[in-house]
Amino acid sequence: MVLKIHDTLTGEKREFKPLHGNRVYMFVCGPTVYDYSHVGHARVYVFFDVVARYLRYRGYSVFYIMNITDIDDKIINRAREEGVSWENIAEKYTKFFLEDMEKLNIKSVNLYAKATEHIPEIIDQIKTLIDKGYAYEVNGNVYFDVRKFKDYGKLSKQRLEDLIHGARVEVDPNKRFPADFALWKAWKEGEPYWESPWGKGRPGWHIEDTAITLTYFGPQYDIHGGGIDLIFPHHECEIAQAEAATGKKPFVRYWMHNELLWIEGQKMSKSLGNIVTIREALSKHDFETIRLFLLSTHYRRRINYSERLLKEAEKKLERMYSAIFMLEECLENPLSEETELERKFMERFKLAMEKVIERMDDDFDTSGALTEVYVFMKELKTFLMENRGVTAENGEKILKWIRDDLSSIFGIFTRERKKLPAEKLI
Repeated sequence: MVLKIHDTLTGEKREFKPLHGNRVYMFVCGPTVYDYSHVGHARVYVFFDVVARYLRYRGYSVFYIMNITDIDDKIINRAREEGVSWENIAEKYTKFFLEDMEKLNIKSVNLYAKATEHIPEIIDQIKTLIDKGYAYEVNGNVYFDVRKFKDYGKLSKQRLEDLIHGARVEVDPNKRFPADFALWKAWKEGEPYWESPWGKGRPGWHIEDTAITLTYFGPQYDIHGGGIDLIFPHHECEIAQAEAATGKKPFVRYWMHNELLWIEGQKMSKSLGNIVTIREALSKHDFETIRLFLLSTHYRRRINYSERLLKEAEKKLERMYSAIFMLEECLENPLSEETELERKFMERFKLAMEKVIERMDDDFDTSGALTEVYVFMKELKTFLMENRGVTAENGEKILKWIRDDLSSIFGIFTRERKKLPAEKLI
């Protein structure tokens, strides 16, 4: 079977062919650490955790980087509000973010790359862009000249004259053109700064990601992921910066964007004040329930967040565990001979394994794959009751697939039998 990925840039589902044979380079936009992460963020983090897990399961060697924006206007403003240093805010919420990732069983990221740890690389890339005529300096600020980059707008499918400026693009009299974006921001009284050829200042938002990926991946790499809200301006700007600096196209071979998480008819966002933090969700539900809930909808479709849907996910999970624990109990006293019913069920098992791979190979269709798993689990429980057990050889094959393969892909089915209350084994 061939793995295919929907690429936002081309709008097509394309066969996955890494640039460097078996080695996959993957980058996903992480948090701006000025507040707690919410469940909308968790959708990004959990889904791309599964992407990396599945690629490794399929035999690829994956180098997965997620950035952490630890210098930004929002961090500076929060520090002023709380009367503490910007470093205090960044360190505090970075710690909370990493704790959330661990509690969600997100273990696939190889490197969490902080913006502040890559200032020299950021400055070097800005120098290159100025030298090549794609950027200009005004009063200590450096801007990218979007009119010099002819492909600007290709990811978001917009013409330059029609572009709507993103939330982080401010009206600035220093700009030559309204859509130009900041690569370096001149120092203002009371703000953090680093020394640069253009004076004291700090990096813009977009430049950190390309400086990081150019450092670790080189001028081109395989997968860049994030929410659809980052297509413009953030990812559009990344393409402009990287391709202008290196001359290599495409900067990224597969752009993957997940739909957003909604709550009560609106996008979940801090600006709307309708967020449920990851911590709040974890206080009510275990991480496997949250993962199952988030993965039960295809990543390119919107999710509606509600306690009712989370309860449904919890019930599904318990039903699947009921089958798993019944299988483990049967293996304590296995059958000595394979019955005809068992032989036929093992054919069904083989089909289930193939279907899960088939679904995941089709643009990481976690929804379809988990539906196949759920249906199989129901049939497994029925089989065990009708067959009055299973032979050790076949039972161990099924259990290994669940506990090793499925667990390694989806990050669930980690719970031990003794931890489930007996009354739930129904």
